[in-house]
Amino acid sequence: MIKLGQKSDAKDLKTRIIGVGVFFVAGLLVLSINLYRLMVVRYEEFNALSVDNQFKDVRLRAPRGLIRDRRGEVLVDARPSLDVFITPAFCQKCPVEVLPRIAEVLQWDEEQRLKVEAMVKAAHGPQRYQPLIAAVDISRDEFDQLLAKQFLLPGVDLEPVPHRSYRAGPTLAHILGYMNEITQEEITKLNGMVERPPYALGDYIGRRGVERSFEHAIRGNDGWVKHVVNARGEVMRDVRGNILRGGQSEAPTPGKNVVLSLDARLQAEAERAFPGTAGAVIAMETKTGFIRAMVSRPAFDPNEMTGRVSPKRLFQLNQDPLQPMVFRAGAEHYHPGSTFKVVTLLAALQAGVMTPTSTVNCSGGYTLGSRRWRCHNERGHGSVDAKRALQVSCDTYFYRSADLMGIDPIASMGKLFGLGAVANLGVAAEVPGVMPDSAYHQKYTPGGYTKGMALNTAIGQGDVNVTPLQLAVLYSAVGNKGHVFQPQIVQRIESPEGQVVESFVPKQVREIPMTDEQYKLIIDALVSVVNEPGGTAFRTRSADYTIAGKTGTAQVAKLGTVRLKKEQMDYFERDHAWFASFAPAEDPELTVIVLNEHGGHGGSDAAPTAAAVFAKYFELKKADSFALGEEWVPPKPPKPVFYSKPNPAAPPDVSDPGLAGDVPPPPEATVQAPTGAPR
Repeated sequence: MIKLGQKSDAKDLKTRIIGVGVFFVAGLLVLSINLYRLMVVRYEEFNALSVDNQFKDVRLRAPRGLIRDRRGEVLVDARPSLDVFITPAFCQKCPVEVLPRIAEVLQWDEEQRLKVEAMVKAAHGPQRYQPLIAAVDISRDEFDQLLAKQFLLPGVDLEPVPHRSYRAGPTLAHILGYMNEITQEEITKLNGMVERPPYALGDYIGRRGVERSFEHAIRGNDGWVKHVVNARGEVMRDVRGNILRGGQSEAPTPGKNVVLSLDARLQAEAERAFPGTAGAVIAMETKTGFIRAMVSRPAFDPNEMTGRVSPKRLFQLNQDPLQPMVFRAGAEHYHPGSTFKVVTLLAALQAGVMTPTSTVNCSGGYTLGSRRWRCHNERGHGSVDAKRALQVSCDTYFYRSADLMGIDPIASMGKLFGLGAVANLGVAAEVPGVMPDSAYHQKYTPGGYTKGMALNTAIGQGDVNVTPLQLAVLYSAVGNKGHVFQPQIVQRIESPEGQVVESFVPKQVREIPMTDEQYKLIIDALVSVVNEPGGTAFRTRSADYTIAGKTGTAQVAKLGTVRLKKEQMDYFERDHAWFASFAPAEDPELTVIVLNEHGGHGGSDAAPTAAAVFAKYFELKKADSFALGEEWVPPKPPKPVFYSKPNPAAPPDVSDPGLAGDVPPPPEATVQAPTGAPR
């Protein structure tokens, strides 16, 4: 026992020294082992990390493919856009300091700021080192202001990048589509598809039209390059101002080009010649189904929709009563009016209830049971056969045909032509329309099917609804003797160097049985509509080629006891004006459909547009032949017009020869669509 003031013995002191020594040796051993592991075993891993801290991988966005017309004219390309990028890993004070400064310059509202903040916070792992798009297509003044404050914006890069440019503005907007930012859900889905290049937050993707349908072809493969950065993530430059780069990089692969069947020159003429506030014009090759021109009015500006459209502007577009976002040619349907009568006539001929020489006496209407269905000509047309009935659009003839055969043969013929099903253009939304039969009315009409519904259907009223695109397919099939083609607007896909990657050929979906006699009768009748006195489109005839066509005026609102002129009616209560046609009648090349929504009458408000499109088509065909050194063979001119005396058995036709046959039936002849019926 050691007393107070007595020294410890040497043995005890030695034990303590040894203990301390062992402790230090063990610590040094552990430290040495860890140093060996870090500096030798994991050298490559940590060396790579240290290099990554000096460099930043910057994506080189691939140029998006062009969209051209059939002659190579560029419809959609790119222009420089000044964009703002944020790299989350280098933007440590992003929500607190950086984003408020950007928001002040770009005048963001709280919703926009929070959206970018959420995007930055959502970046995890390697994504934190990838630049995210915070703002697209800012003005030059905004760019300069941010550039002056860049020392206060760590992790923020300002770069000029390619931005989608739609050269013709609203023209073809529904066909071409537009682009906007991809969602996280879409990234997860699309990046799992190996045939598509990877997407990242902030990327833009095709919406609607060709941009969406051919996204996989138009979008290229991004490249990357290493930039030297400092601890703040700022890109380092040499004394000349050039960006310092690492030794590795990968060049981007441009997207493929999409070539449409459209002719921009014919498209411009269709836009110019169409007088309607709303409606559609379609010019389609009769023997292939390829679209040469397509107008859908009103439309939106895809340049506005791609990148900078504000919520306020989107609200205005969606609340516009004219609905500019709706694709009129295929996503809206209408009563076809008298343009439908070719279906009824062919059904009656094939059902055997009518022959080419069968006549019906029109005294101004048709009586079925206790009700009277009036003809548009209240004085009647007298005795009319099939050709004359179609020429003057005698409603009574078609009422009689429907009375004899009922609605089902009419519906069956309509469905053979493609009515009641989407036309399958493939690049825009479509609706199937309605081709009612007796089963349809049994399901949707209170009280079920009655014979009067067949009479309404026979003249293109009642519940029958078609899209302009469906009518183009129908009249093309009439013109080419029963060959129903799927409409197409993309002709081929090319590599950036112009080599054909994929070509699209005409697609015939079915064939309608039609005898030579039936075909000749219908063609002669449609020719007489345009080229003979009394025809409802006589004023639209051409001296250079023969147009075959049919006018139609589809009722929108119930008629009163007194007919009002178009100018005396509210716009949304006016009738729709139709003209369906093809030319040259002897060997049809082009089918043209015009719908002037709430436009008035087919003969005066739709047919002249078709005439202008035909004139431009043949003018361009002649010019292109000369330019290629090919022989120009003009179409045969129409037969001379003989002004014969009117049928003495028929009361005088007091209607305007340019408008006759377009007027829809009176209110009592119209069956309103039942609630809940598919539209």
